[in-house]
Amino acid sequence: MMAKRQPIGFFDSGVGGISVLKKAVELLPYEDSIYFGDSIHAPYGDKDVETIKKMSFAAVDFLLSFDCKAIVVACNTATSAAIEEIRTKYDHIPVIGIEPALKVAIDHTEDGKILVLATNRTLQEKKFKILSDKFAESRKIISLPLPGLVEIIESGDRYQERSHDFLREHLKKVDRDISAVVLGCTHYPFIKPSLRRIFGENTLIVDGSEGTARHLKDVLEEKGLLHKGEEEGTVRIFNSSKDRRLIELSQSLLEEDSDQN
Repeated sequence: MMAKRQPIGFFDSGVGGISVLKKAVELLPYEDSIYFGDSIHAPYGDKDVETIKKMSFAAVDFLLSFDCKAIVVACNTATSAAIEEIRTKYDHIPVIGIEPALKVAIDHTEDGKILVLATNRTLQEKKFKILSDKFAESRKIISLPLPGLVEIIESGDRYQERSHDFLREHLKKVDRDISAVVLGCTHYPFIKPSLRRIFGENTLIVDGSEGTARHLKDVLEEKGLLHKGEEEGTVRIFNSSKDRRLIELSQSLLEEDSDQN
């Protein structure tokens, strides 16, 4: 039987899922969290489905070694490719996924095109096709993969400056009649400042991290697993890479002022 005081486990292909963890910590300040970044295999977006499933199972197994009461798949690619199999294999525990916040973008804009930025794998999977088809009649949805961007963010080395140059080059042919940009990869919220510089302040930029955190809270409440207390929870961060710099980058991203993103 799960206990309220057990931690929540989060995993991603690297440091990107910190964007989800950050929202969860803000919404659930008394919960303990364990974060696993699989940077040695990043990005997941260029892997085949079976490989992504295998890596996801390994990540969940690692998190369950800490007796986690719930698992958050803080990776759009892993959610698209493996969420159903993860839920089937680990059916004794709540498993929360993340998907591109298309509905949020549609609901908060009246017209104009919607640009979805994500990995190749996320955009190719049936889960995204079903989601985009749902809104295709009312709005034009443009999907754009950005291979190479995750690696720039993972490097941590002048990533804001380098990602801006990358985005400016890859987005120069995109129609500027864009009312909203949907970030379909959990790494991408960290480069929102660059996207704002390119698209302007009037373009809505949304991601699924806040919705995922709210869904996590709802599920914990529903299952009687929500912890409420007086002491703030702890966060422990692990990474499959032996590079200590990635832990430091993860901590830095977690502590970064949310207003910058």
